[in-house]
Amino acid sequence: MIALLDTHALRWWLDGSVRLSPSARSAIDATANSMVVSAVVPWELAIKTNTGKFDSQVLLSRWAKILEVQGFSELPIDSSHAIRAGLLPRHHNDPFDRVLAAQAQATGWPIISADAVFDLYGVRRIW
Repeated sequence: MIALLDTHALRWWLDGSVRLSPSARSAIDATANSMVVSAVVPWELAIKTNTGKFDSQVLLSRWAKILEVQGFSELPIDSSHAIRAGLLPRHHNDPFDRVLAAQAQATGWPIISADAVFDLYGVRRIW
């Protein structure tokens, strides 16, 4: 299985947080699965770090190496994702989540996320 990681799921995985559900942890940990991180994730982390919401400076400074060590792939945001995200219903005002929903729709991959708003976009969610 290939799955997209939501920003909080990635952070909780890297931190070893108990907030990551057992199903999510199992999906990420399974060697048969491939985890993909959208380019929207470091963008969101950088903005939230810049605004003081949380500090991801160390994570961002070592981004490529961390993904490599974890065996995670990156998914760029292409114009079809941007258009799809812009046209999605406004179930939610978070533009980062709308990009992730658009990418999950376009690829058919589930998203690992605690955020139930993804259910409204018709994407499979693992939590």
